[in-house]
Amino acid sequence: MQNPNHEPGRRALPHLASLEFANQSVLQFVTVCVDKRRPLLARPEIVSLLLNSWRKADRWLVGRYVVMPDHLHLFCAPATMPITPLKQWVQFWRADVTRRWPQPDEKPIWQKDFFDRQLRHGESYRQKWLYLWENPIKDGLVKQPEDWPFQGELNTIFWHEPA
Repeated sequence: MQNPNHEPGRRALPHLASLEFANQSVLQFVTVCVDKRRPLLARPEIVSLLLNSWRKADRWLVGRYVVMPDHLHLFCAPATMPITPLKQWVQFWRADVTRRWPQPDEKPIWQKDFFDRQLRHGESYRQKWLYLWENPIKDGLVKQPEDWPFQGELNTIFWHEPA
């Protein structure tokens, strides 16, 4: 079914509810892109703004993150039960960032939708983090992943799964 809020030919992303499994972490991998993929994000004041908004949006905890010029990736885990829908949480912090954006002429900031995927096992967490960590190298921004200044870990999120 077509979504009138998206480009022609594109379908809305489903944003499925987070599934809870006994003795296993709920961990989401999220990608959010800038409207028209403009390079607005990889600036110290913007990363600070994002970090403050993620702290304020405390229904989910942001773990590792990488902020690229035109998109960002993060891992997050619910901080409260029952779990606040991920879509509601993303909408909250994106709205907060937009309200506090230092350059009003750069608005709108975000693409209407975002990508999310619940991780099913610890190996996928490790693999996805390595992919994200190397993202600045693939884009030719740095030679070593640790040289990219717009990455980090806001909260330590551990993967737990049944033995």
